[in-house]
Amino acid sequence: MSKLPLWLRIGGNSAASLVLGFLVLPILAVVPASFNKASFIYLPPRAYSGVWYERFLEDAEWRTSLLNSLQVAVLATAIAVVLGTLAAIGLRRLEGRWRAGITALFLAPMIVPVVVTAVALYRSALDVGLSGSILGMSLGHMILALPFVVINVGIALRGVDENWLKAASGLGGGPWTVFRTITLPNITPGIVGGAVFSFITSFDEVVVAVFLAGYSNKTLPVKIWESIRLEFTPVIAVAATMMIVLAIVLFAVAQLVSSGRETPTK
Repeated sequence: MSKLPLWLRIGGNSAASLVLGFLVLPILAVVPASFNKASFIYLPPRAYSGVWYERFLEDAEWRTSLLNSLQVAVLATAIAVVLGTLAAIGLRRLEGRWRAGITALFLAPMIVPVVVTAVALYRSALDVGLSGSILGMSLGHMILALPFVVINVGIALRGVDENWLKAASGLGGGPWTVFRTITLPNITPGIVGGAVFSFITSFDEVVVAVFLAGYSNKTLPVKIWESIRLEFTPVIAVAATMMIVLAIVLFAVAQLVSSGRETPTK
């Protein structure tokens, strides 16, 4: 397969960079907005200060909402990674219509409107007494995050040769030994990628959280949404900046893990 001409590659990369900048730069505008000294958001800020970061950390409700978001995201991610990895491995053993049908079922949360899912989860949570609880929100977010784990681990499983598994079994390895020594090391980048997407999906999610969160269990996105309705101070930009920084850090970690796995050993 011949390479594209240099001018075409440069033009394509430049166009992609412009589109990416057009989409990302408006989001990053919240970073300087969080350093406004005034009590209202100005862009660019007329004077810079970190006073709103202090306000965020001093406000018990903002701190609690941040901790709630972290708890929900960690729990939702842990459950989604375990169930999604098992589902991806099981789907690989299926063939034909069964695989297509069950895969569609796992990916349905990505297709069904979030508000529809939120209403269904709210009703179910009421029936089992989980409405307004951290566990209820975690399970709801897990459903939204599960497709990302199934997709990422499923892609990673394509790199696992069935002959490796048969050879390991032929040498006397049991199912757990084969999984631990052959399958797991090769799908680790997929698991990490799925975990990152799951965590960010849960941490940023607001619609399901609005339906399932109780008064004392508000997540950070819910608190931001409520604050925008009542006031529009730079503390909202502080919270948004923290969410952006966390997402960048997690994607960087996932990239490092993926790069480390792809580096050949001498």
